[in-house]
Amino acid sequence: MIKAKEIKTVAIVGTGVIGAGWAARCLHRGIDVVATDPYEGAEQNIREVIKNADKALQRVINVPEDKKGTFRFTANLEEAVKDADYIQESAPENEEIKIPLLSDIDRFARPDAIIGSSTSGLLPTRLQSKMKHRERFVVAHPFNPVYLLPLVEVVGGEKTLQESVDNAAEFYELIGMKPLKVRTEIEGFLADRLLEALWREILWLVNDDVATTKELDDAIIYGAGLRWAFMGTNLTYWLAGGKKGMHHFMKQFGPALKLPWTKLEAPELTDELIEKMVEGTDEQSDGVDFRELEQLRDNCIVSIMEALEEYQYASGKVLQEDRERQKKRLEL
Repeated sequence: MIKAKEIKTVAIVGTGVIGAGWAARCLHRGIDVVATDPYEGAEQNIREVIKNADKALQRVINVPEDKKGTFRFTANLEEAVKDADYIQESAPENEEIKIPLLSDIDRFARPDAIIGSSTSGLLPTRLQSKMKHRERFVVAHPFNPVYLLPLVEVVGGEKTLQESVDNAAEFYELIGMKPLKVRTEIEGFLADRLLEALWREILWLVNDDVATTKELDDAIIYGAGLRWAFMGTNLTYWLAGGKKGMHHFMKQFGPALKLPWTKLEAPELTDELIEKMVEGTDEQSDGVDFRELEQLRDNCIVSIMEALEEYQYASGKVLQEDRERQKKRLEL
């Protein structure tokens, strides 16, 4: 099986938001990319995302054009994956699409290549079920924008070798990410299960006309969202307990958990609720061009990571290590 440091060419299968993000991240770190997608306009879309992402990536570390990876697009799946050291599948979140696609990728790919899926919640054991070389398959769930956010959840299936998980995690670290090995195979993995709980509550509050989408976003970005950039909920609440820590916090605030504050079951997605969500977020975007808003998001993310870099903490520590690694590569 190929080792992480030997990976020089990555095949991207599926060139939507996630696949294109993977391509941009790899290219900026000197990894050659071959992308494939059968849909009309796929090549134009991925090239557009790569170009737009480059603005933020150059802030992370300025890479001369001749030090970036090369990019090639083909509509032919076999041509895309046959010589790749690593394949990242980012097809639509549907088992009926992913399972046969992964089987084809497995058939065309070199036996030593690792195959990763960007699924946000489908079980790897099911996804690898029709593959011949199941031992080299992992789930590698990233977060949008993939080219900036460092987290990637790495999960193996029942037939996945630990060596595949370890090699995949090491590769993602080499391209500036923070791999989180999920020890137990579970739907939605870790991060999305947390995000889904918040999303369900948001939908209820909008559905019941308690708050608008903007008010709910404000409740996050001016409060807990600032803490989440560097400290998770558990450590935050540990601090909230004072010198007595979590024990005091649980004793003081634990009883509130029995109060009917939240509704974890999602509301019915009626046309009315969907329209409320659409109207609310359209009003928030305030007619700003999509790419312009995308760049604003990217610049804010980089600035936060740079601020945390001063303290060598959280995503700032990942950024610092990535910059040092890439500077050494560029000096060669």
